[in-house]
Amino acid sequence: LHMGKTMKEDLTVVVKYIKQLYPPEFSVFSTYAELYHNYFASQANKTAECHLEDKDIYLLLSWVHNIYPKDMRKDHALAEELEKVKLGSLLPSSVSKELEKKYLDSEEATVKNSLSRCLSKEIQRWKEDQEPEKLNGYFQSELLAIIVIQSIYGSQERAKAISAAVGEELSRRLWKELPAFLRSYRDAFEDFKEKSKKHRYYKPVLIANVNNCWNFRDYAEKNMAEKDDNKASILSILGDIENSGFDVLLQQLFAQLKPIYKKFTENKWDSSNETMNEIIKTTSKHISDFRTLKEPFYQAIMEKIHAHLVKEYIVRLLKRKVSLKTPAQQQNLAQSISKNAADLEAFCSSNGSKATWLNSALPKLAEIIRLQDLGAIKIEVATFATTYPDIRKRHLEAFLHIKANLSRGELKSILGYLADSTASTPPGAPLFSNINVS
Repeated sequence: LHMGKTMKEDLTVVVKYIKQLYPPEFSVFSTYAELYHNYFASQANKTAECHLEDKDIYLLLSWVHNIYPKDMRKDHALAEELEKVKLGSLLPSSVSKELEKKYLDSEEATVKNSLSRCLSKEIQRWKEDQEPEKLNGYFQSELLAIIVIQSIYGSQERAKAISAAVGEELSRRLWKELPAFLRSYRDAFEDFKEKSKKHRYYKPVLIANVNNCWNFRDYAEKNMAEKDDNKASILSILGDIENSGFDVLLQQLFAQLKPIYKKFTENKWDSSNETMNEIIKTTSKHISDFRTLKEPFYQAIMEKIHAHLVKEYIVRLLKRKVSLKTPAQQQNLAQSISKNAADLEAFCSSNGSKATWLNSALPKLAEIIRLQDLGAIKIEVATFATTYPDIRKRHLEAFLHIKANLSRGELKSILGYLADSTASTPPGAPLFSNINVS
């Protein structure tokens, strides 16, 4: 600092007062500048040969790449004159590169250790018999994300202050480190999930960790290039944590719904409105717990619930438990399904589900049951298969068991039409893919 200040002040005096006392051919400013630079460079090289602590390496690199060429040599009083003098760098390129490598290695290790310590403290917090904090009504465990992101961001900014190239290299290294850290986080989360089911605040801790993912997701989305493989890896790992949390949070609800859904076929759809009301009532009780999820995750879990409710209803329709021979009977069932579908859609949408792609599934199936004209049934089947391209012959055949007044030839004709219409259609939103037909 003393050398830098002295060089800057002395060269300013040369420009303002001494230069004009000499003939131009003396190039007096160049002579002074070169002498000062050479001395400064020799001192920098001596320093570089010493055993340096991390902070000393950082300071020396800052002088070489940033302070000396930018703050001193770009000074408004000196810039014009210094442009004419080719002074070069304070350190040879080879020495500078070696110091940069030491700095990058050290900074990478420091951040890695910081993240590891941070995760250990976070795991310890999960095990404490305390409810996670709430912020704006959402369970949170944000300290982990804040410290991790600050560690990475702070390190990147310090490296950029040395030079753009050093900043880019450290960012590249740390972008690789973040997926590795998140994999460790995911493993720790899975371990807690499996071993701590009797923990007093088991669900709140799960919810807090799902909410945690938002900060990491937002950071990656905003700061990483779209084609960066690390970004894809980060988002995939976060998706694993989120879905793993959702699966556990939904287990109890789905288990409670299973025997209720069986009532549809046990009662041959005679009291389907009461059964649907029971399904909605049971689901409502659980949804209140999910309000502590941040909005994107609450919406995601509602869409999972929505998909499950529709899928389970379809499963009951494919059980071959009901076979109706008259159009009037089929008309009544179609009306029941339409009413159930309307109630289900109203419930899910009013509770935040944006999965509108599910809304036409049950009404379209009801319409197939209601229709009696073979041509009209085929058109409706084709429309359905376009909307839900993962439906297969086995699903449709099980469903058409309801329409007992179809001849074998008519049934074959409809099934053949479905095969033709879906042969080259890639799977879209998966509704039937996971439905097995016995």
